[in-house]
Amino acid sequence: MSSEDPELSLIIPCFNEAERISSSLDKALAYFANVTYSYEILIVDDGSRDDTVRVVSHYTPNGIRVIEQGINKGKGSVVRLGMISAKGKYRVFTDADFSTPIEELPKLLTELDKGADICIGSRRLDRSLVKQHQPWYRELIGVMGNKIISLLLISGIEDTQCGFKGMTARAAEALFPVMKIDGFGFDVELLYLAKRIGLRITQVPVLWYNDDRSRLNPIRDSIKTFSEILRIKKLHS
Repeated sequence: MSSEDPELSLIIPCFNEAERISSSLDKALAYFANVTYSYEILIVDDGSRDDTVRVVSHYTPNGIRVIEQGINKGKGSVVRLGMISAKGKYRVFTDADFSTPIEELPKLLTELDKGADICIGSRRLDRSLVKQHQPWYRELIGVMGNKIISLLLISGIEDTQCGFKGMTARAAEALFPVMKIDGFGFDVELLYLAKRIGLRITQVPVLWYNDDRSRLNPIRDSIKTFSEILRIKKLHS
């Protein structure tokens, strides 16, 4: 890292987010207007078929950088691209709808300042912070999925899939270049590899609001994610 690199990189993966991304970017810019450290915001587009890139392009004079993947490959692929392209001492990725508000960012940064390599937001540590719940069947799938993940790959992490995670540049540069999962299973791959090389992972409870406009298909996407999870050990044997 050079002395000109920012303290923080915020990576926002996007796929067909034209309707929601302006609200999130407005919130991010308002928040960062009051911080004392340097930062960059990277919007990484996963081959959107709507006006996401055009909408985000209006924000580039504010220092927001747009990276276009060109084809739709999955959330894991664009988070990986963003993390590898980022320059920050600390690198955080968050969902485009800001289900976890940007104001929760200090929770991650505090843990990284204290020596954690990776800090992940969790919806399981304090359920009172989940202010708007997912439908019951999606919550059930999430609980069952994490139990399976705990048995097969990673123990001690109650919520592997919360889309609010931060890490040091060293951790990002050690992990993302060797990651291979393009879909939602990338979170598990990230944590599996981090544990395997002995990185320190901490968890913090975060505010979370479900967005009813989510386009996730609970059955289809859960099956696909589970198939990715089953491949992780083989991919990194």
